Amino acid sequence: MSKDMRSTASLACFTGEPLFPETLSVGRPQSGDTDRFFDRLRDMFSRNWLTNHGPMVQELEAAVEVRLDVKHAIAFCNGTVALEMMLRAQEIKGEVIVPSFTFIATVHAIRAAGLMPVFSDIGSTHLLDPDAVERAVTPNTAAILGVHTWGQGCEIERLQFLADQHGLKLLFDAAHAFDCTYRGRPLGGFGVCEAFSLHATKVFHSFEGGLVTTQDDAVAHRLRLMRNFGFSDYDTVVCAGGNGKLSEPAAAMALTNLESLSSFISVNRELHEVYRRSLQGIPGVGLLDYDPRERQNHQYVVLEIDQDGFGMSRDQLLRILQAENILARRYFYPSCHRMEPYRTLDPEAGHRLPVTTSLCERVLVLPTGGQIAPIDAEDIAHLIGFCQREAGAIRARWEHDA
Repeated sequence: MSKDMRSTASLACFTGEPLFPETLSVGRPQSGDTDRFFDRLRDMFSRNWLTNHGPMVQELEAAVEVRLDVKHAIAFCNGTVALEMMLRAQEIKGEVIVPSFTFIATVHAIRAAGLMPVFSDIGSTHLLDPDAVERAVTPNTAAILGVHTWGQGCEIERLQFLADQHGLKLLFDAAHAFDCTYRGRPLGGFGVCEAFSLHATKVFHSFEGGLVTTQDDAVAHRLRLMRNFGFSDYDTVVCAGGNGKLSEPAAAMALTNLESLSSFISVNRELHEVYRRSLQGIPGVGLLDYDPRERQNHQYVVLEIDQDGFGMSRDQLLRILQAENILARRYFYPSCHRMEPYRTLDPEAGHRLPVTTSLCERVLVLPTGGQIAPIDAEDIAHLIGFCQREAGAIRARWEHDA
């Protein structure tokens, strides 16, 4: 390691200097060729077309349709608006079954669309459990909203069977999953619609933005109306809508990043392998691995920390890492059903979610992306191994200092 770790005193949470002089974070933005980006901005200014479905938004949508093999890609100003309008475009009322183990925007979008979230448990792969979904279906259920967590495809066939059996809409939050596949097909073309985030923290971003993809012509038409206040032409409004448009500068960023996406993913893939190799054999540390048969963007390096095997809790390890300027994250903590307003709307939800509740105490996501060199990933993994070996001494020192 680049830092002497022969004693607990060398840890930054005690008397040592941080392992890294600058913070390493999860989801630090990666951007493509800035010269290409500024060339696009100059083109934009020469046209004086800055927003309102300009040429670069149109180019972006067409490029995504080809890359994800979908009939329609509709760009939005952000991923949350994309989710909300995707739900509103279904023209449904009632309940939407959704995991609690997701970013809060997933559930906020359901409420913003005038629908009621019903939380369902997940399985060992952190994805919505179809058996739990089946138990959650009631006469008020209108839709299932699966989440492709960490870029892994949900159990789509089983969820589609349940949706067909009960006459439900099947939708997906694919915020993590751009350029990932399921059974060899790109995610984006399943269910009625799928929504992607193009936020700056994602492997493919437009500063701030979102996409909805669909194979359904009517749904695509409705979404294009809705994102522009419901206007069908210059003076005619034909449906309720809002301002969901993606701007031209944001589309310029997305197009530039699309040109570099393969290199971003290559970096992530290499780092994931370094972490996998370096963490192997550390008691109490489980690394979520990806299906080698599928294409993955490898943005997330996801650990599960078993307190009994590791010798300290996930949160204790996080305290050590953060002091070393390793800004790991405990996604998705504490899970949506324990946040307001959902904690008040469904106070008994936790009883239905044993896997979610347990997982939220164990998950730790490590830094990736262009800011991290392979040697940095090795050092982070070696630090985690040191913490496991010295867990007893570290806990004793904390108790003494307290």
